[in-house]
Amino acid sequence: MFMKIFTLSIVLLLLFCASNIDAQIVKDNSKWTFEAKKISGHKYQIIAHLKLEKGWHVYAMKPGGDGTLIPVAIKLDNNTKVKAVGTFTEKGKLISETVPGMDGKVNMYKNSVDYIADAEINGPTTITGICSYQTCNDKMCLPPADKKFSLTVK
Repeated sequence: MFMKIFTLSIVLLLLFCASNIDAQIVKDNSKWTFEAKKISGHKYQIIAHLKLEKGWHVYAMKPGGDGTLIPVAIKLDNNTKVKAVGTFTEKGKLISETVPGMDGKVNMYKNSVDYIADAEINGPTTITGICSYQTCNDKMCLPPADKKFSLTVK
């Protein structure tokens, strides 16, 4: 009889403890949008807009630090109607901070940042590619993510 009561007590204790565990699954709430802005003739700017949730950041394309930080990288898929002129550049409020435990300053963007590349686009087409990035807050970084995109130019 004692063993049954003891076993039941253990099971109830474990159920009570399990019901009080407040595990949180943290989700990447960053929002990417893409556009092709016509400049003149066949000249366009391909723009990737990134909006971040309050308290989160992404590292700059040149993140600084100790070399372990994951910067944003954007790659266009091959397309015979699209010729990239140069590489993507960042436009936003760059924040350079000293981070405890990290060598040198760390470069990042909070709130929002745009990534812009000049391109020649010859006729209607669909531009595809991938954005690789990692979002972080003051306590943690989420696993690196890849965001595929598709952008139609008429």
